[in-house]
Amino acid sequence: MQKEKKATWFQKIENMHPYRTILYLGMFSSGLLFFFLTTAFVLSQPGAGVYDQFIIPKSFIFSTLIILVSTYTSAKIIPGFLSDQPEMAKKYLFYTFLLGLFFSASQFLGWTELSDMGIDFRGLPSGSFLYLLSGIHLFHLAGALIYALVLLVQISKKEKDPVKSLILLTNPYEKMKLDLFSVYWKFMDAVWLILFLLFLWMF
Repeated sequence: MQKEKKATWFQKIENMHPYRTILYLGMFSSGLLFFFLTTAFVLSQPGAGVYDQFIIPKSFIFSTLIILVSTYTSAKIIPGFLSDQPEMAKKYLFYTFLLGLFFSASQFLGWTELSDMGIDFRGLPSGSFLYLLSGIHLFHLAGALIYALVLLVQISKKEKDPVKSLILLTNPYEKMKLDLFSVYWKFMDAVWLILFLLFLWMF
């Protein structure tokens, strides 16, 4: 018997569902955007230790703790779905959505703290990048929150009907939608952690 040839990366990409391909391409382009912006942020410093007289906003620290917890809850969505318990997947999806809202609120508080410290678009040359980087991240996260809300509504409608609930659990497309959300959410979590570490280094 001939050994089956392992699929190449190109073949794996070809076999992907179009939605998954679009998501990965979007994540790649977003990653490039954040890379170039963070590079510009570091290079925009007028001198070393420019933020030494400031402290990192406490709200940014709090939001980081929130995002770490949401990484756990988002990772529990698919296992809950695969255990034939749509209510379990819905519960962790809701927790992730709720944590996302708390994270968003803490970001606004963090911007207020930055402003109170005198760091704004009219201040330090690199000050605007603090708002820009966290703002673009929050914009990306907002898309995930809207998608999570749509999924929550869909699951709530289907779980009440035994037939629709069965279709929900057996349809690979339904699993893929939750999986795509989970993957994207973890990506956004990773982006924020990188930004937070950069902010810690700058401050």
